[in-house]
Amino acid sequence: MENHISTTPFGRRPLSLAMVAGQLAANSCAPGASANKWQVFRAVCEVKGLLGASDRALAVLNALLSFHPDTELVAGEGLVVFPSNTQLALRAHGMAPATLRRHLAVLVDCGLVVRRDSPNGKRYARKGFDGAIEQAFGFDLSPLLARVEEFERMAETVRAERRALLLVRERITILRRDIAKMIAFGLDAEISGDWQRLHLEYRELAAAIPRTASSLELEPIATQFATFAQDVRKALENHVKMAKPSGNESQSERHIQDSNTQSHESEHSLEESLTPTAAVQAQTKSQPPAGYPLGMVLRACPDIAQYARQGISGWGDLLDTAKLVSGALGIRPDAWKQACDAMGTVDAAIMVAAILQKGEAIASPGGYLRSLSAKAGVGEFSIEPVLMALLRGRGRAYAKAG
Repeated sequence: MENHISTTPFGRRPLSLAMVAGQLAANSCAPGASANKWQVFRAVCEVKGLLGASDRALAVLNALLSFHPDTELVAGEGLVVFPSNTQLALRAHGMAPATLRRHLAVLVDCGLVVRRDSPNGKRYARKGFDGAIEQAFGFDLSPLLARVEEFERMAETVRAERRALLLVRERITILRRDIAKMIAFGLDAEISGDWQRLHLEYRELAAAIPRTASSLELEPIATQFATFAQDVRKALENHVKMAKPSGNESQSERHIQDSNTQSHESEHSLEESLTPTAAVQAQTKSQPPAGYPLGMVLRACPDIAQYARQGISGWGDLLDTAKLVSGALGIRPDAWKQACDAMGTVDAAIMVAAILQKGEAIASPGGYLRSLSAKAGVGEFSIEPVLMALLRGRGRAYAKAG
């Protein structure tokens, strides 16, 4: 008499379409098909997101596979495993019984295993007179063998998507770096162009990058950055093209002029460069302030480092970069000078870095800096609360991300 193979679950568990699909997959397994069970398991782990399986469910699947005595899964040769919940929980790293049952149901719903329940719901095997297993009740691993080619195709798709995502993220990172440094150079060199508008557009583009996205979602963003980088580069290239004729004329004039005129112009240029602001900057580089380590400032305000031409390794670098960033934020030169006079050049630079870090939270950076300068003028301003607030904010952001 032919043994009837159970197709419905025991007890209160109802039959579902997922169970029927799993049974169809098990029945479609080609005769004589075989596969390494651990290779199949690795492929399933790679595509768990597509299958809807969790890490804990895969831990249970790993435990089920360990009860199969052979490394190879062979069609028609005892693919039903029948461990008790106690044994299965031990191999699933001591998983609680309720959790174990929940994740077994996930494996069934994902079509990775099929229930073969006995009349009383227990898992066991019935052996014949020769000691060979005639019928087993438990979990059938046949769907893993029947779907092995499907899992491999899905794994290839996942690997291709992972590589595409890596490449587009790298491209966006390089474009962001190029754009930021080109804008910083344009501002610092005082090249003609609407650099403040470009800076604001760049910040809007950067703010639109989602924290988690697929390569298809990031590709249009990368294209926008590439187009924007090309526009910024054209502004610099146009300046170079316009500067070439004047450079040749200046070179010809220098050949005509005598040495006394050259000497006079050099001295005049040197005197102009030694403005009070430049002298203060030079003094600041050799005399770092006490109380606020540079490392703490950069931890509180990391965004300003993106605008430094050669990084920020000292207070002088911070001051140079802050002066550049103040223009990008729309802070007028007289407001920057007022802040330097009222707070001191270093505190003014730190405050500009803090304004940049706060971003859109400050609607008018210039007006905000003027108000702080007024408070500093009457001794009612301290940079410490600003830095502490930014550090606490970054700490909470890291805690949420973790």
